[in-house]
Amino acid sequence: MSKTGTGPANRKPVVDRSPLRLASLLCCGSILAGMPTLALAQAVPASPPASPPASQPTPAAAPAAPARSTIRSISVVGAERLEASTILSYIRLRVGQEYTSVAADEALKDLGATELFSNFSIRNDNGNVVISVTENPVINRVVLEGNKRLKNDKILPEIKLSPRQIFTRSKVRADVARIIELYKRQGRFAAQVEPKMVQLPQNRVDVVFEINEGPKSKVRQINILGNEKFSDGELRGEMVTKQARITSFFSSNTSYDPDRLAFDQQKLRQFYLMQGYADFRVVSAVAELTPDQRDFIITYVVEEGQRYTFGEVKVDSQLRDFDSDAMSANLPMKDGDFYNAKSVEDTVEQLTELAGRFGYAFADVQPRFKRDPDNLKMNVTFVLREAPRVYVERVDINGNTLTQDKVIRREFRIAEGDAFNSLAVQRTNARVNSLAYFQENFEVKQVEGSAPDRIILEANVEERPTGELQFSAGFSSIEQFILAGSIRQRNFRGRGQTIGLSLNYSQFSRSAQVSFSDPYIFDRNISGGIDIYRRDFNSFNFLGNDRNTTFKQATTGFSARAGVPLTEYMSLVGSYTLNYEDVTLDRSLFFSDVDGNGITECDPLRAGRFLCDAIGTRLSSIVGLSLNYNSLNSRIRPSRGKTISLSGEFAGLGGDVRYARFRGRAQQFWNVGNSGFIFSVLAEGGTIIPLQERPGQGVDDVLLTDRFFLGEPQFRGFAIRGVGPRILTQTSQLDNLGRPLLDDKGNILFFTERRQVRDDSIGGRNYYLGRAELEIPLGSGARELGLRPSIWADIGALWGVEQPILTVNPAGTPLRNENGQALYQIPGTATTTTDPTQPDGSANVRLIQQGSNIRELFLGNTPSPRITAGIGVNWNSPFGPFRIDFAQTIRRVEGDDERRFTFNVGTQF
Repeated sequence: MSKTGTGPANRKPVVDRSPLRLASLLCCGSILAGMPTLALAQAVPASPPASPPASQPTPAAAPAAPARSTIRSISVVGAERLEASTILSYIRLRVGQEYTSVAADEALKDLGATELFSNFSIRNDNGNVVISVTENPVINRVVLEGNKRLKNDKILPEIKLSPRQIFTRSKVRADVARIIELYKRQGRFAAQVEPKMVQLPQNRVDVVFEINEGPKSKVRQINILGNEKFSDGELRGEMVTKQARITSFFSSNTSYDPDRLAFDQQKLRQFYLMQGYADFRVVSAVAELTPDQRDFIITYVVEEGQRYTFGEVKVDSQLRDFDSDAMSANLPMKDGDFYNAKSVEDTVEQLTELAGRFGYAFADVQPRFKRDPDNLKMNVTFVLREAPRVYVERVDINGNTLTQDKVIRREFRIAEGDAFNSLAVQRTNARVNSLAYFQENFEVKQVEGSAPDRIILEANVEERPTGELQFSAGFSSIEQFILAGSIRQRNFRGRGQTIGLSLNYSQFSRSAQVSFSDPYIFDRNISGGIDIYRRDFNSFNFLGNDRNTTFKQATTGFSARAGVPLTEYMSLVGSYTLNYEDVTLDRSLFFSDVDGNGITECDPLRAGRFLCDAIGTRLSSIVGLSLNYNSLNSRIRPSRGKTISLSGEFAGLGGDVRYARFRGRAQQFWNVGNSGFIFSVLAEGGTIIPLQERPGQGVDDVLLTDRFFLGEPQFRGFAIRGVGPRILTQTSQLDNLGRPLLDDKGNILFFTERRQVRDDSIGGRNYYLGRAELEIPLGSGARELGLRPSIWADIGALWGVEQPILTVNPAGTPLRNENGQALYQIPGTATTTTDPTQPDGSANVRLIQQGSNIRELFLGNTPSPRITAGIGVNWNSPFGPFRIDFAQTIRRVEGDDERRFTFNVGTQF
């Protein structure tokens, strides 16, 4: 007599298939043959099972009456990997027991429950019990086919099957369901997964999951029923889920997600509670597949209820340091205001923070509501429960392996033994996050201490790499092609020091710099740093669209600085800079034998007097002092806070130049509500005062290289150095004989179009610049792409330079005799006369000097404001940061060089 069980792999097809060619399973059957095909859209039953699964073994044939005999021996046959003793440990049959059909059935169930065997049976031969088994194969590898939207590294960690495991059908079922669930989260509800198996020698198999991902299921329509106070559009705007439309191309929230559906119900309730509808509820939320099984239609049924106003609002304080009546008078909501649940939440947070500032770390603020449905009033009492004043027992630093403890502890604004202060803890969080040495959104954890009035502050940090090796290349409308490389360590030796080396190259500038800074010199609250650099800059002008180098400035020097904090947000920084500058002009272009003595020198006709005055070498010794205030919540992308800087520099502590330069800059950021809009304003200005006189008429006492310049990129809507004092050099129009053309009044005609005029910006002594910008939030899809659009307006001016002496070439002026009378030529003869007409009334030809006439115009030297406005987009593209601006000039001054469109892009590799 024998009993037999059948495992799940008993019905698999055996296929001789190369391990390298798993894309085609033409002759393979399904692992789950005899099971329904698992899919999200619907379950399609396959052929009926040939035998029951292994987890439910049944005897091959049951005797009419149970046979009874004493078990004399138990043996195992067919085992390959498992020991006989291991298999016997799974069943409850033992030598000396009575063998019955019931006991045999129980043994078969125990073997099936292990999921280790594809076939197993029990035979009793006069007390000699023989257990025959066929082991399940070992998985050689797991292969995914057809998955394009979800890569292997996203699926394989989520499934149970893996190489060298025992193959079981239950794990296959679970893995199919898990893969389908992963696709559901991606919004692909039509995804199907077909598992198949390839038989290999030595009882091994390859498991192949054939995946049909199907289209992404979108939300075609969102219907809302029962709303009367607010339109469907207003309510849809509050939801995270959006309807699939052409305009929602960048949004990732148009796909259906059950979790997002539940979240949207909370968003609707939050919206109505903020509007005063305290009884609002979502009656039902149903998502239905469209008939084509591709998209979803979501229907909400809501019940708005009545709108409430605040009734009596007060504070009941059980803390001795807080007066209930005084706090009640300062609450933001008043009797008669429309009820707003968000205002209640914000008040709870403010009261909790206020208690924390006074040392009550575990203060409990509870709002108690008393609803008056007859009068539609909501009475609220904020209860501040009694709590002990808490002191810091100790500060623990955990998780730092490279960074020294002192680097973290010196950022704490609260010390051991101090009374607890929540504001100090928040400031500590901000300062530690600003280091950028550890995980994002670091927060100090508050743990109860050894006594009710003691608290332990824990800084559990996770260090991240602080070394940076960067190579970049890019193109900009200012610098043309750009190459840059840098290496920097922001946490050198774990001491919080920064050391770096950078190299930059473009068509018009080259630089190399070595820098070192320490925020706490000798562990004292004094910051310091030093920079050593070489900078080569080629200034340029525009002749039409052509960019021409004018002068070259090579600067070699160093700068040292030291700063001390005055308050938590304010610091004072002193600096010293020593520069050696060499300004040169191209001798072949701008030098000539002006005096005819064989000695070449700067030719004002070619270069302009302002450039001739700038050439030479000089040593600048500059002492600076700046007062800085910074309360920004982020150094990278601030949304709240302000920064103010006032600085002064004095050049003249030795060296060749003497001047005093002063600058001021202030910027403020506001997070507009909770909508994601960020509004910012900026104001800055500067002036430079010469402390020496330079000889010569029309020569400014401030060197060209020391003046301010204004334009792109700081002043959008204008070209680089496109605002402020400039000299436009115009040339005359010539006829076929090379003579200047004259108008009807005898005046010389000059080229006046911008592209035909040489434009030289000469800078100014004074400038101001203002900016207002509103950053507009986009959907999460656009945020994932790194798109941040904004609208902006700029205002500014640059002025204050000395009126230069302008160059005018006398070529083209009338020829005159010794008496100063204009000379004319009688047509057809070589005779000259002073009479402009002949006896018959015909005109004689006016004689002028030949050669191209040059006229210089001095423009833009005025504080009159220039105003521009436009839109811009920042994009963290795959190629690197990208900025594009479209500008419209609202107000300009003659001579300003406008630029409607600008962009900058770079990349890292």
